Amino acid sequence: MAATSLQTSNTFTAARVQFKNPPQKASLGSVSFPSHYLHKKGLVVESGKRAHAVTVMASSSEMQVDVSLSPRVNSVKPSKTVAITDQATALAQAGVPVIRLAAGEPDFDTPAVIAEAGINAIREGFTRYTPNAGTMEIRSAICHKLKEENGISYTPDQILVSNGAKQSILQAMIAVCSPGDEVIIPAPFWVSYPEIARLADATPVILPTKISENFLLDPKLLESKLTEKSRLMILCSPSNPTGSVYPKELLEQIAKIVAKHPRLLVLSDEIYEHIIYAPATHTSFASLPGMWQRTLTVNGFSKAFAMTGWRLGYIAGPKHFVAACNKIQSQSTSGASSISQKAGVAALGLGYAGGEAVSTMVKAFRERRDFLVKSFGELDGVKISEPQGAFYLFIDFSSYYGSEAEGFGKIKNSESLCRYLLDKAQVALVPGDAFGDDTCIRIAYAESLTTLQAAVERIKKALVQLRPAVPV
Repeated sequence: MAATSLQTSNTFTAARVQFKNPPQKASLGSVSFPSHYLHKKGLVVESGKRAHAVTVMASSSEMQVDVSLSPRVNSVKPSKTVAITDQATALAQAGVPVIRLAAGEPDFDTPAVIAEAGINAIREGFTRYTPNAGTMEIRSAICHKLKEENGISYTPDQILVSNGAKQSILQAMIAVCSPGDEVIIPAPFWVSYPEIARLADATPVILPTKISENFLLDPKLLESKLTEKSRLMILCSPSNPTGSVYPKELLEQIAKIVAKHPRLLVLSDEIYEHIIYAPATHTSFASLPGMWQRTLTVNGFSKAFAMTGWRLGYIAGPKHFVAACNKIQSQSTSGASSISQKAGVAALGLGYAGGEAVSTMVKAFRERRDFLVKSFGELDGVKISEPQGAFYLFIDFSSYYGSEAEGFGKIKNSESLCRYLLDKAQVALVPGDAFGDDTCIRIAYAESLTTLQAAVERIKKALVQLRPAVPV
């Protein structure tokens, strides 16, 4: 147990953190990596067991402080993608030549027209609070976009602009879920879906999919798992982490099942809709017959427009639900950045599906995808479902589990394989268990083709030292 003591005479003069039996590996979130990396150039991250009390010594008196946390918070796991990204950044800053393929962040700069709109907002003094739901200008622009590109009609009071799509998802779950409700989540899933459900006092129900079926949800499995407790189903297309795209025909089958359950709503996460590779096409779930009133559509600007740091997303849906999300936001962050909203209006003004600026990025992503699929397809025992969208490759490396790596130990699962690749290849990837499928590893190809070529070379060189433990 870690004990933290603050010692002083009249004022606090020193702080000391003490650990008994310090761990051999540095830990970040729920992912452990070799500690020698973090010791390089003075970087040390260590953790012990959770402290249940802090002893504060002031003068001659002692006071015990209860530092216990809410059961809701204790039920939530930290994000592995954030943890690994932070880890890789720290290593790079310490001089370790790590190739970082963990974060879902485009390597492109925000298009100049969008950036200039943000700069102009500052110059023109557009730096004050906006309405909680967002300016009328951006909400009207979002309504126009949803009508023209997605075939779904909304009015500005059915739109809520937030500080990123993640906030929109959190607020939606808190708004519609009650304790004991179930949130249906197909796996592999974005790491935050189950944890946000837990924050909303709901129970995540995970429905597995198969790589042989392109990680698409089986309607029969869905129908068998729905109960009177089923409140919300999450669909993400194109998908993080698989890049799978739901064809319209499959969505129509799912919609017919949803229609049979009056309490069931659908949260359609469409953040990657513009990063899609022909002949695949995007279908908004709310555009299907009878689904408008059952669907909360979440989208944003971070992925397609390379605006991750601008923190701008939105939710669209029936006024009753959006008003509830608006109320939550009014008591937490209030409105999104005024500057980002001006930039968002400019982004939506680039043309259908982002115009040439977005199509140029998508062309580069497709080239990178094709390179990675070909390169890893040359490895024995590796299974790949070719992504139809987004910028992720979710590869089945489970044939390497059980192998022994000299100087490292046994490769037991996706996390140990990722640790091995960080150690031997100096490439940061995200283990599949974070997404609900331990057989796979996620590679984010939001980096230059040159960087990806170097990463593949390093990964292949490290894997050569392992013999597949499972017959192919």
